[in-house]
Amino acid sequence: MTTPLAVRTISSEEHLAFLRAQDSASFLQTPPWAQVKQEWKAESLGWSLPGSPDGELVGVALVLYRQLPKVRRYLAYLPEGPVIDWDTDDLAAWLEPMAVHLKAKGAFGIRIGPPVITRRWSAAQVKDGIADDAVTSLTELPPTERSPAGAKVVSQLRELGWRAQHAVGGFAAGQPQYNFWIPLTHADGSPRTEDEVLAGMNQLWRRNIKKAAKAGVTVSVSTTATSGFADDLAAFHDLYAHTAERDHFTPRPLAYFRTMFDALSATGPDGPLEIRLYLGHHDGDLVASTIWIRVGTHAWYSYGASSTEKREVRGSNAVQWQMIRDAIAAGAAIYDLRGITDTLTTDDSHVGLIQFKVGTGGEAVEYAGEWDLPLNRAIYKAFELYLTRRG
Repeated sequence: MTTPLAVRTISSEEHLAFLRAQDSASFLQTPPWAQVKQEWKAESLGWSLPGSPDGELVGVALVLYRQLPKVRRYLAYLPEGPVIDWDTDDLAAWLEPMAVHLKAKGAFGIRIGPPVITRRWSAAQVKDGIADDAVTSLTELPPTERSPAGAKVVSQLRELGWRAQHAVGGFAAGQPQYNFWIPLTHADGSPRTEDEVLAGMNQLWRRNIKKAAKAGVTVSVSTTATSGFADDLAAFHDLYAHTAERDHFTPRPLAYFRTMFDALSATGPDGPLEIRLYLGHHDGDLVASTIWIRVGTHAWYSYGASSTEKREVRGSNAVQWQMIRDAIAAGAAIYDLRGITDTLTTDDSHVGLIQFKVGTGGEAVEYAGEWDLPLNRAIYKAFELYLTRRG
C-alpha cells in the first residue's frame, strides 16, 4: 500500500471550489445538501497528498452524522460519495485515513455509496425482460456491459472489510442501486442532438410528446429568482400531495422543498449546483410538475407530480421532454431519471414506472451500491438490531 492520504475537515467554500473544477459529482455530495438534511450533523472532508505544503485537495466528501437513540455515537453517511479517485488500485490509501478521522468524531460505523457503475442494460433488454414471464429481475438479464472498474472497486471494498448493504428505509435513507438514465453524448463524447435523443425514444413516447404539444400543454420554468416562485412551489406541492395519495407514498412537507430550493440555489450563477421547478399547464390547469437538478455534466429528474385528471394531454411527457432538452442545452452528458427497482415482473407495483422510464430509450445502470464499515462492532451490531426492529 502507498502512503495514506491526509484527511481533514474543510470549509464549505473549499468543498465547493473543488467541485467546480470537477466534471460532475452527485448533488448529495455538495455542502448545500447538509442544509436540506437538517436532522443530521454535517462535515465537509478533504483529502490531500501527504506532505503537500499548501494542502491542495485531491478529493472531498460531505459526511452526514446520524446519532443513535440515547447514545452519543453516530453513523457517518456519505451518500453517493465520497468524491475521490475510484479508479485507483489502492482504495485503502483513501478510505483508511477517512475511517480514522470519522472514528475520532464519534462514528461507530461508516456508510458510503461509491458513484461507480458495475453493469448496464439497454432499454430494449429491459423491455424484453418485462415481456418475458420467465424473467423476474434485471440481474437475470445479460448486461450490455460489465465494468472492470466497478468490479475492481467491489473487490477492494470486500478485501478492506466493508460490507455490501441492501437499501434500508428510514435511518440511513439508502440511495437506489439501480438507476435509469439517458446518455446525452455519443461514445466519442460529442453531444447528441435533440432529434437524435427523440429518435431513440419508443413510438409511444414520441407520440405522447406530439400529443401534448397538439393539446396545447405549455411548460414553464421557475427558480427562486422567478417572481411568484413561492406560489409555483406551493402549486407543485399540492399536486405532489395529490400524487402521493393516489400512488400510496408518504409525501414530504412543503417546508422541505422550500429548504431544498433555498439551499441548492445558494451557490450562485457559477455553480456548481442548479435547481429548477418545471410546471406543465393545460388551459390554466397544472397537470404535471417536476424538479430538475444539475451539477456539471450530470442532470437529474428529482421529484415529480401529475394530475389524475387530464392524463390524456400527456403533461408528464411534455415536462420530461423539456427537462431533457434543457439538459442538452446546458451541456449535460447524462439525464438521470433516478431509481428503478430490479424487479421486472408485470404484477410488481413499480413496473409501470420502469416502463415509463424505459420508453425514453436510455439505459439501466447498476451502481456498486452502499457499503458499511463497522468501527465499533458492538454498537454497530446494536444498530443493525435497531434497524431490524424498525422493519
